[in-house]
Amino acid sequence: MEPRAPPPPPTSISASGGFGGAGDDGAFSFLSKGWREVRDSATADLRLMRARADSIRTLADRELEHLLASASTALASPPPPPLAAGAPIAELEFVRRKIQPKISELRRQYASAGGQRDLGRRVLEGWAPRGGPARARVDLSGITAIRNAIVSEAGGGGELWRRAAWKGEAEEGEEGKEWEVVRAIRSGFKELERRSQTNEILGGLPGPTELVEKFKSSLKSFNVESHGSKEVPPLDLTEIMANLVRQSEPLLDQLGVRKDLCDKLVETLCKKQNHSLSGDTALHVNDNSSDELDLRIASVLESTGYNADDGFWSDPAKYEISDNKRHVAIVTTASLPWMTGTAVNPLFRAAYLAKGTKQDVTLVVPWLCKSDQELVYPNSMTFNSPEEQESYIRNWLEERLGFESNFKISFYPGKFSKERRSILPAGDTSQFISSREADIAILEEPEHLNWYHHGKRWTDKFNHVIGVVHTNYLEYIKREKNGALQAFLVKHINNWVTRAYCDKVLRLSAATQDLPKSIVCNVHGVNPKFLKIGEKITADRESGQPSFSKGAYFLGKMVWAKGYRELIDLMAKHKSDLEGFKLDVYGSGEDSQEVQSAARKLDLSLDFFKGRDHADNSLHGYKVFINPSVSDVLCTATAEALAMGKFVICAEHPSNEFFMSFPNCLTYRTSEEFVARVKEAMAREPQPLTAEQRYNLSWEAATERFMEYSDLDKVLNDEVARAGQGRSRIKARKNLQPNLSDIMDGGLAFAHQCLTGSEVLRLATGAIPGSRDYDKQHCVDMDLLPPQVQHPVYGW
Repeated sequence: MEPRAPPPPPTSISASGGFGGAGDDGAFSFLSKGWREVRDSATADLRLMRARADSIRTLADRELEHLLASASTALASPPPPPLAAGAPIAELEFVRRKIQPKISELRRQYASAGGQRDLGRRVLEGWAPRGGPARARVDLSGITAIRNAIVSEAGGGGELWRRAAWKGEAEEGEEGKEWEVVRAIRSGFKELERRSQTNEILGGLPGPTELVEKFKSSLKSFNVESHGSKEVPPLDLTEIMANLVRQSEPLLDQLGVRKDLCDKLVETLCKKQNHSLSGDTALHVNDNSSDELDLRIASVLESTGYNADDGFWSDPAKYEISDNKRHVAIVTTASLPWMTGTAVNPLFRAAYLAKGTKQDVTLVVPWLCKSDQELVYPNSMTFNSPEEQESYIRNWLEERLGFESNFKISFYPGKFSKERRSILPAGDTSQFISSREADIAILEEPEHLNWYHHGKRWTDKFNHVIGVVHTNYLEYIKREKNGALQAFLVKHINNWVTRAYCDKVLRLSAATQDLPKSIVCNVHGVNPKFLKIGEKITADRESGQPSFSKGAYFLGKMVWAKGYRELIDLMAKHKSDLEGFKLDVYGSGEDSQEVQSAARKLDLSLDFFKGRDHADNSLHGYKVFINPSVSDVLCTATAEALAMGKFVICAEHPSNEFFMSFPNCLTYRTSEEFVARVKEAMAREPQPLTAEQRYNLSWEAATERFMEYSDLDKVLNDEVARAGQGRSRIKARKNLQPNLSDIMDGGLAFAHQCLTGSEVLRLATGAIPGSRDYDKQHCVDMDLLPPQVQHPVYGW
């Protein structure tokens, strides 16, 4: 006979009347324990039974008395009639009359020394199940429910127990005869189950199912109340670690830890969190653990009063990208009303790219504090908020476009450098683009944006990064003190940052530095307004009206590097050859006083005027535009003059190579040729532009060239990358073995990240003090959190 598992430990008596414990449960524990020990010592078992039987009598009386009194008080619907003094309790009488005599009989039989072993055998045989299986077992599963059966019968079902009696003595020779008490208990259990299912017990009290449902309802109401109060628990340790690992991906990548391993670690940490997102946020949750973590962090930030999702200047509900569209972010280094090429051309590029149906477009421009605005913007124009400046930009663009633009304008903090005469980013520019919109990036002047970039690597955050080189910085730097040395250093720094942060680089002309991953192509067009002016002039000429009433002019920002030095040298050298020739000069800038003073000293025939828009009506009547600059990459004013049907006189230089195919572009190699070209242009009329020439100057053609040479058309048509990939990095090269070039690019990015983190090195190389992060004024103007709050754990 195999030993069976010991019974559960006895439970204590509850205040409501539950019973068990050292009473009847102990008796049956004794019986169950005997099955294992009777094989070795029946005598020891019987002695234990005598001790247990003595305690049962006293315990049963006390437990039943207490149980019935408490049950009748708590559960009886009508209060039971008071018992007469000394009246016996029915259940107690049952125990005294039926059970106690049997226990006394057992004790007498135990006392007989010779019958102990026979008694043990008879007890075992009497309790053996019918059919005589080899393994003896006692069914005690319902014993713990005896108290419930007695309680349920206290209200009127007591007759079952009063009728219960011994129906016969267990005979020694009767195999499998069951104890009548056990059968009565089992019958009581069955009756209890039936009544509990039909809710007949406990009168009108709710049943277990109803109680459970009410409990669930209370939990739901509590949950709704919690959501209504917007009490979002703080980030736990696993979430902080997951965010730390995700932000450390560039560093871990340099240490040889692959991005897929980092993603798996983040996913594992995210699965361990127990916090649930709010109802509204949970609607946007997908299978991407990174997105779930972003939403979790956003919910915590929102609970603190921070009203942005994962971008500083974005409305996720308004600008969320649909699944079948890509997103293009155009980041530039200047903004209107500063009339410079890096402010105007990216604005038109955004407008024309937004006409496509495959992509949404965001133009990201710098925001300057008022003190810097007064230094940069013409006529001391200032703006109180980014929304006010955005309204100005859109109004300016609508006056010049023939269609309604549909793109978003966002801002990043910037500071104006007087020494460099340019705007430099303050902080990590990439973080001001939402991660859900970080798909394709176009960096206007990528070297300029990344000289002091200390943040996430662009090629890690975006799927495709395109750089557009606007400025020939080496030409400007050579004109400064120690220019050769500075130009040498800047040349290698430009190679460094463009290789580390760009996938493709477009150079507007061959006048720029030869950069890695670059190709030469003019991807700029002219304002449609200039083409309309040219069409009007052609129509006037055909109708016999005079087309041009004025001579020659020059227009550009008045700094020496913008061609003013070359202009004064040419005019001074051939002053006698150009006798009677007058040139009107339009421009404003830092070197205005010096340029005008130099012209007066040489007594040159130059008339100076304040700078103005090239489309101004006062400039339409000029026939010849002179631009001797060789520092430009691709002069926008030259393209605009050609679009208006004017003559253009410029140097034969790589920056003017695109314009040489137009018949009205007159180039020169020497100063003598310059004089000859001026006389030729003043002596005859320019040719009208053909339809093909006008189209080549337009932004439609420029956008087509940009899509082709930047591989943007291939990226947008990549259906595999477009379907179901979310905003994760989806480059095909990630699935291949890393090559030496990728390893080098990653190493360069890591080294640049480390060096730009040092404030000493930043200041030594000409950075604006404190430009590693945006300042307090930017926080006020743009409604941003302080950098210390934005990155409390990780600050790379």
